[in-house]
Amino acid sequence: MDRNTKRNIGASPIANFIREKITQLRLDKGLSEYKLSLDLGHNKSYIQNISLGRGLPSMSEFIYMCDYFDIAPKDFFDEDIKNPINVQKAIDGTKALNDKDLEALILLIYRLNNAQKM
Repeated sequence: MDRNTKRNIGASPIANFIREKITQLRLDKGLSEYKLSLDLGHNKSYIQNISLGRGLPSMSEFIYMCDYFDIAPKDFFDEDIKNPINVQKAIDGTKALNDKDLEALILLIYRLNNAQKM
């Protein structure tokens, strides 16, 4: 494909992933498309247009969305993280813990993960 050929990424798997992840994050926060659009400083249909496949956020807008949701861009794309907002809160909460408390927390996490497998 030559450089002048415009690629249609709107229907690509990554574009669909981005749309679905924005929707998931929005719903996890209990926000309407309208409210999120306005919170991000756009017209009321901005997020709806993304959700419907009419566009994608720019890179700077994507970074702003990650800041808005308080998640790292790398966590946005991590498919193993089901709720990146709560994962980030948990990570932030561990930063002030001493070694003994961190070890206790790690044991609790292992126990909870093993209980879910049963």
